[in-house]
Amino acid sequence: MNTKPIRIAEDLNNALLRIDQLWGAASNSTEGDELEVLAMLVEKYENEHFPIPASDPIEAAKFRIAFSGKSN
Repeated sequence: MNTKPIRIAEDLNNALLRIDQLWGAASNSTEGDELEVLAMLVEKYENEHFPIPASDPIEAAKFRIAFSGKSN
């Protein structure tokens, strides 16, 4: 396992390619551990570089009502 921090988009792409290769690896195996570490690194990078802002509670409620079929 040659895992390193994800600092740039190229690192992210490489990590995602490796995750694709490791997908389905058994838990508690060398490959499974690598998969878990890479997933955490990707999550950290994406949270820092592509944050999803919190939704407005009123708009979220309106959306949920609209798509629940109970708006009228």
